[in-house]
Amino acid sequence: MKIGILSDTHLSKPTEELTQVVQSVFSDVDLILHAGDLIELDILTAVGDKEVIAVHGNMDSPECKRALPEWRILDLGGFRVGLIHGFGAPLGIEKRLLSRFAGEQLNVLVFGHTHHPTNRVADGVLLFNPGAFAGSWTTLGKRSVGLLMLEDTPKGKHISI
Repeated sequence: MKIGILSDTHLSKPTEELTQVVQSVFSDVDLILHAGDLIELDILTAVGDKEVIAVHGNMDSPECKRALPEWRILDLGGFRVGLIHGFGAPLGIEKRLLSRFAGEQLNVLVFGHTHHPTNRVADGVLLFNPGAFAGSWTTLGKRSVGLLMLEDTPKGKHISI
């Protein structure tokens, strides 16, 4: 199973660039996950006919926060995947997020919030942050999305945009 991963789009409406990224980078994915900070729900229309599962982030509109949960646990391709935006300072975020899912036996934790790409295994869990579609001053404007491959073992990949 191949999954497209977005986070921190920070858009009030879909843009041509977002649509192009979805159509090119995510052209052959089975599913798209959005790890929050969409800003507005209309962003989800940029995925076209792809199935998308999302959570809300700290910067999302009240409408997004009402429509989307803070976190989810998904059974995908034989793996348990946690999906959350994140909260608090970047320092220590992985530990805080893993504690939120304590006892859930996750194989993968997909998160956003920091705008920094992460792709590493800790305590048997793949921690994957695609980075930010929007970029930020903390990443020197670098922008990225991600791909998650759920095969024999989960593997993540960052795509610079």
